[in-house]
Amino acid sequence: MTATPDLYVRDLHGSLQDPVLGSIGFLNEVMGRYPDAISFAPGAPHPEFVRDLDTRVLADRFVAHLVADRGLDPARAERVLYEYGPAQGLINGLVAQALSGDQGIHADPREIIITVGAQEALLLTLRALFRHPGDGDVLAVVDPCYVGITGAARLLDIPVVPIREGAAGLDVDDLAARCGEARREGRRVRACYVAPDFSNPSGARMPLGPRHRLLDLAAREDLLLIEDNAYGFTAPEDDTLPGLKALDTRRRVIHVGTFAKVGFPGARVGYAVADQRVGHPDGERSLAEELADLKTMVTVNTAPLAQAVVGGLLLDHGRSLTALARRKAERYRRNLDCLLGALDRHFADGLPPGIAWHRPAGGFFVRVDLPVPADISLLEVSAAEYGVLWTPMSQFSLTGRGDRQLRLSCSYLDPDRIETGVRRLAAFLRKEAAA
Repeated sequence: MTATPDLYVRDLHGSLQDPVLGSIGFLNEVMGRYPDAISFAPGAPHPEFVRDLDTRVLADRFVAHLVADRGLDPARAERVLYEYGPAQGLINGLVAQALSGDQGIHADPREIIITVGAQEALLLTLRALFRHPGDGDVLAVVDPCYVGITGAARLLDIPVVPIREGAAGLDVDDLAARCGEARREGRRVRACYVAPDFSNPSGARMPLGPRHRLLDLAAREDLLLIEDNAYGFTAPEDDTLPGLKALDTRRRVIHVGTFAKVGFPGARVGYAVADQRVGHPDGERSLAEELADLKTMVTVNTAPLAQAVVGGLLLDHGRSLTALARRKAERYRRNLDCLLGALDRHFADGLPPGIAWHRPAGGFFVRVDLPVPADISLLEVSAAEYGVLWTPMSQFSLTGRGDRQLRLSCSYLDPDRIETGVRRLAAFLRKEAAA
């Protein structure tokens, strides 16, 4: 390091000093310092699902599809994998078929954009919807909220308004109140981010009635809903609910999805269904086509080779997201049952005062209430003295809610590690509650 810095952080964008952007890096740093600790922190897919992947075979399957279904000659089809591709994507048709058959989302391929993970889809959507800072438009998010959306908003200088979230997900009445409050202040809630199925970090799920009420509110207030559906596939097979986009008859919902959980995260392939009509002097285009124009200035295109591998996965599973996700969903439901069962067993003789947890039916996460602040210093004690890691819920909150809650993720661990980790966690929590 030089004696005199070349730059000072005070002269760079304010997001670089925002705790939201540093939260994931901090957790990785703690995990690195305590490699033997059992970590309930990462919401990553289980590693067993990538062990037998043959990306070459999957890419060849997609190339064969280009020849058979799209009429490309074999040499041209092979070159598609190694050249720049269209900004809007290569596998839009396959994704459209899968969404239609599995989730009741009927979209033309031109109304879909394939992105570098769901994160780029969120960033592009926010960039398109929010014209410039200071125009009075705000983004509503549930609180606590996935840091990817609040971090993207911070990068773009978009004001964020927190909305209460309970066991039934986003509080529609609170969102309505915030819309009215913004109007009285000369502002507008332009969009609202919501994850209706087993949200990250709280694991909450919206019943059918509130979903309809939310769509009605969006139409009444002229706001758009950004639906994140990363965990909906983990719902019990006898307890599925239609997503917001499947219920959307007024083009109020921009649906964001990812292949990180149902495929594999290293592909970095996500998508957005954005069928809203955008008027131009010479006609109309879909919002997805507008997002593709923005994408040319961000990542140019999503890697064709990565799209080919994901396309091969869809083709190998009958062009069905449900079939692709089935084995993974079963694993995550078993892991969740194991985590909840271990909590029950290790606290079978009674819960210390102030300790409780919710019982989601799906997703990756369980939220635990504590009688003490779940802060960084407590996490250090948990890791160093008890060999167990978790995520403070306060890192997901804009209002300080959740400062006495922690998040446990069950997706990445095997059942024996979950059992051992919960035993350590129970010993830790009993001591802290007693203290």
